[in-house]
Amino acid sequence: MSASEHTPLDWPGTGTHRIPFGVYTSAELHRLELERLFYKNHWHYVGLEAEVPQPGDFKRTVVGERSVVLVRALDGQLHVVENVCKHRGMQFCRERHGNRKEFVCPYHQWSYTLSGDLQGVPFRRGVRQEGKVHGGMPADFDPREHGLTRLRVATRGGVVFATFDHEMESLEDFIGPSILRWFDRMFDGRGLTVLGYNRQRIPGNWKLMQENIKDPYHPGLLHTWFVTFGLWRADNKAELQMDRHHRHAAMISTRGATGAASQVTQVSSFKETMKLHDDRFLDIVPEAWWGGPTAVMTTLFPSVILQQQVNSVSTRHIQPDGHGHFDFVWTHFGYEDDDPAMTQRRLRQANLFGPAGFVSADDGEVIEMCQEAFERAQAGQGHALAELGGREVADSDHMVTETLIRGMYRYWRGVMQP
Repeated sequence: MSASEHTPLDWPGTGTHRIPFGVYTSAELHRLELERLFYKNHWHYVGLEAEVPQPGDFKRTVVGERSVVLVRALDGQLHVVENVCKHRGMQFCRERHGNRKEFVCPYHQWSYTLSGDLQGVPFRRGVRQEGKVHGGMPADFDPREHGLTRLRVATRGGVVFATFDHEMESLEDFIGPSILRWFDRMFDGRGLTVLGYNRQRIPGNWKLMQENIKDPYHPGLLHTWFVTFGLWRADNKAELQMDRHHRHAAMISTRGATGAASQVTQVSSFKETMKLHDDRFLDIVPEAWWGGPTAVMTTLFPSVILQQQVNSVSTRHIQPDGHGHFDFVWTHFGYEDDDPAMTQRRLRQANLFGPAGFVSADDGEVIEMCQEAFERAQAGQGHALAELGGREVADSDHMVTETLIRGMYRYWRGVMQP
């Protein structure tokens, strides 16, 4: 059953420069996306090793819309299991983080090892009353057949990925060499330290956040903070790179590399009179691992964004919940060799991001407004235009283009509407 059988989409031929509103509003398409993009053929971010440093540590998260638990077993190995008891299907784990020696479902107290093996079933052999045994599981009940659903796990540079698809290609092949270099730049083998979290629920289709971070057009127009203080401007030296499938991308910007100030000061988001009461927000210290770029935003399709904006580094996990909402979880981190001053600098600069961030609050609002417009368009009619820089898909050495968005939808069409 193909998506086109239920939700005809008015694409312009084979192009992806005009995106039908139905891409964002169809419940049928969303169900197919979960199956084809989240539960098969893709790796998904689930966390950092630093979030589960000790045996027994766990983190509850999601892959697509399915609840999973990342856990470090007592032998130190990492596992990801689905948060569904094999007895009656209850989500046995309710806390976001914690430490356990085993998982016990509160409904009927079936217990599992941290690696997912079923180890205990109350009254499995029944109850003895007046010399007789009553009830119990059937004689051929085999606990080995009723362990938790295990996901395949891969780690690189302290980042943990998982997939329900045990036939998946390697994580490295999935990311691809052109984007892997930017992944390894941020996650270069140093130990990571978790600095904190932000969480927000955005009333918009999950793909709009992938688009947002593949869109270098808007930061110097929408974000007053960026353009006024020069952290991300259209005239900065830039590169846009994709993997060979065009699903993953990196936006690379180097602050202050050019001087075409007149092009920037004429846009309405530039506020010449805007001043900082605390100039420590611009206390930017170049780090050796940057290698030049002051900002790199990497999107790994479909579920995570890896952010370096000057000294602030974080992961942003996209967690869909229906076609019109998603949860967005930011994990701010640093490196074990950071001195206290750098840790404070990272925390201070993190105020640009998150649900109330000086910059990111804008993104959540415009995504909500776009989704409202898509939903209100009659029968989902209409298109979002992505023709800046042309209609083709290719890497770029400037930011005045929407090529990364076109590339993502070229991949999406190939998977969703072959």
